[in-house]
Amino acid sequence: MQVDFYQLSRDPVDQVLPAIAARILGMGARLLVVATEPDRLERISAGLWAGPPESFLAHGRAGEGGEAVQPILLSDTCEAVNGARHIALADGVWRDAALEFERVFHFFDDDTIEAARGSWRTLAKQDGIAARYFRQDGRKWVQMA
Repeated sequence: MQVDFYQLSRDPVDQVLPAIAARILGMGARLLVVATEPDRLERISAGLWAGPPESFLAHGRAGEGGEAVQPILLSDTCEAVNGARHIALADGVWRDAALEFERVFHFFDDDTIEAARGSWRTLAKQDGIAARYFRQDGRKWVQMA
């Protein structure tokens, strides 16, 4: 399993996540996006809708019905009722339930960096987990570890 840590320094998660979501959908896979704050999920939803028409990122919110058919599901829990095998932890909070997925995208910022470092140290010691760390450098991502 792969866990990718993304340190947000320039852009917020709602501006970064659409590019990753588009790549996942392009592979024919589904994505679960998790955050506990309803306003953050709303900003992420707006970011997913904001792209050009050719990059349409259909998605829905858990609890609004039709979850099982959503290619991207926004939720406050790690329950992938849409069958997703990829999960984005979009609020800087690590959840061990994410380890049940094939790939984890863990987004964190300056406010949650210490917790992310702790999660990195813990996961790096576990067998079967490939952890990578990316940092924003202008408009692109640079793999640091």
